[in-house]
Amino acid sequence: MSEEGLYTMKQVAQGIAMLDQIVQFGEHQMELHPTLLWDDDHAILVDTGMPGLFPSLRKEIQQAGVLFNHLSKVILTHQDVDHIGGVSELLAASEHPVEVVAHPVDKPYIEGEKPLIKHDPSRGPAPSSKVDVTVEDGDVLPYCGGITVIFTPGHTPGHISLYHQASKTLITGDAIISNQGQLIGPNENFTPDLDLAWKSISKFTNYDIETVICYHGGLCTDNVNEQFRKLAEAHA
Repeated sequence: MSEEGLYTMKQVAQGIAMLDQIVQFGEHQMELHPTLLWDDDHAILVDTGMPGLFPSLRKEIQQAGVLFNHLSKVILTHQDVDHIGGVSELLAASEHPVEVVAHPVDKPYIEGEKPLIKHDPSRGPAPSSKVDVTVEDGDVLPYCGGITVIFTPGHTPGHISLYHQASKTLITGDAIISNQGQLIGPNENFTPDLDLAWKSISKFTNYDIETVICYHGGLCTDNVNEQFRKLAEAHA
């Protein structure tokens, strides 16, 4: 297996950018989309990509015009390797402490107290990281224009999504995937509890959303509130 990060980023609105990492697995590619949020006082990274891709992550943060050492927090949407894989390198490279934030249900998996639910040991040891702060459904982080935590279990037991209030942007993690701007639903092959995952997606209808960032699938801006409404009705 070879991995190569190809670095581009897209500024979604003031103080929020979708990062873009392409991971090469032989002839196949996987595209990942961490999210960067920032203001004058804080910079927050949501998810960190695969192990070994930290250099590309750092370059994209700089492309957004944000100093790497301005980064103060990392929010992990859940425990999967392609989301937590870059945390250790990031923390080691920072010149100051960076808080790691996650939901308490996924915390013991991220910290290595429990084995990652979907990790294949044949691919090597699972990454792990400390979790400094835990967040619950409905918590509002008063940084970077306000970030509302939405508890969206199903893909993992402690999965969270995030609503950026200032830009009306939803950061889904892996709660839902998309293709060419169309919201599809959970990735059935990697979602242990599909019924719960669909119930989680229905929570998104409670928010006024203009932009969606799917970790797998990227940016969606085409009438996303209506897309969520139809998905929720179809799986009620």
